[in-house]
Amino acid sequence: MSLRVVVLASGAGTNLQAILDELHGGPEGVVVVGVAGDRPGAPALERAAAAGVATAVFPRDAFPDRAARDAALAAQVQAWEADLVVLAGYMALLDPGFTRRFAGRIVNVHPSLLPVFPGLRAIEQAIAYGVKVAGVTVHLVDDGIDTGAILLQDAVAVADDETAASLHDRLRPLEHALLCRAVRAFAAGGVSVDPDNPRRMRVT
Repeated sequence: MSLRVVVLASGAGTNLQAILDELHGGPEGVVVVGVAGDRPGAPALERAAAAGVATAVFPRDAFPDRAARDAALAAQVQAWEADLVVLAGYMALLDPGFTRRFAGRIVNVHPSLLPVFPGLRAIEQAIAYGVKVAGVTVHLVDDGIDTGAILLQDAVAVADDETAASLHDRLRPLEHALLCRAVRAFAAGGVSVDPDNPRRMRVT
């Protein structure tokens, strides 16, 4: 049995590339069936095309509002028959109509140890706050901003001379590893809700 994955990406697509390299078409049964974005010409779309994966673009200015754009995006995800939607550097907020349609099946990677530093510029927020430990979170997506149930986290110590750029570079391998681990767990049926706490996810 395969896990059909759609990846949403806005930028360089390094997390997408990690999934393509490590999981796509491999023995775990993960197949990336489509990549969609909101920025025409984004390198992520080029990476998908190079791997022979279908792409689609939904520019913000092509729709009257976010709800209309995300309704079209949802229709495309449905047409690709996705089992899982992975946000890999997708910088646009998703309309509640989209998140509720695919509830429990949307995963995001965020460069902080949520619930601290949600939203944009999380690494810069962490550096400005003076944290001693920083990390990466893979979580389910709900109607809020980085408020969905946490699946996986990992962390690194922050050096005294750390910059946002250097910390970003150190966190990127963690993003790749955790995101692939999460997708692999979904493919294996290894993601479940703790019956004693609906906020706590079990990932095996």
